[in-house]
Amino acid sequence: MTKELSELTIDELWALFPIILKEHNQEYFKWYSEMKTSLLDCLSETRNIKINHIGSSAVMGLLSKPTIDILLEIPEESIIDDISKQLLDDGWLLMSSTKIPAINYVFNKGYTKFGFADKVYHLHVRCEGDWDELYFRDYLIDNENVAKEYAKLKLSLIDLYRNNRDGYTEAKSDFIKEKTRAARILYGDRYKKKKAILDTSRIEV
Repeated sequence: MTKELSELTIDELWALFPIILKEHNQEYFKWYSEMKTSLLDCLSETRNIKINHIGSSAVMGLLSKPTIDILLEIPEESIIDDISKQLLDDGWLLMSSTKIPAINYVFNKGYTKFGFADKVYHLHVRCEGDWDELYFRDYLIDNENVAKEYAKLKLSLIDLYRNNRDGYTEAKSDFIKEKTRAARILYGDRYKKKKAILDTSRIEV
């Protein structure tokens, strides 16, 4: 009898869902667009939210896991429990959740008790912020040589960490931090929330 996902140990989960690297599929952009529309449909309040395609599948030509990573940024005043319930009702599975020191919920679609489905999604829900993933993605898009370096690094790690997602992520962290720092210098505060500026010249006294 096949176990439910909630019954599996971490080692069993990693064995069922190994790290798989594939050549980039142009359909990833379509999959993201379709899921963005689905998210907007399932959320009751969509004003001032931001949805972005992040991760390697967002970079044309980059070797990646066949997973669409999506960053959903919500206003600070949002009630995360309400948003979480709406996502769960829409078929998302909650992988992890943190409220302190900041909201960081991760959901997935495409993980089944038989392994990966044809389309796999990770949804990262956070409050609006100046997130590293956006800068790193842009830097890879704009620098083909850096993207190739990243692909080589991932290939060098796959055999060692195929069934250890935490180890795989940690082994890439120095490269990602280095390139993200370079991206922030290059792009400035591209994704930093802009504060409203009061135009006093238009105020009548």
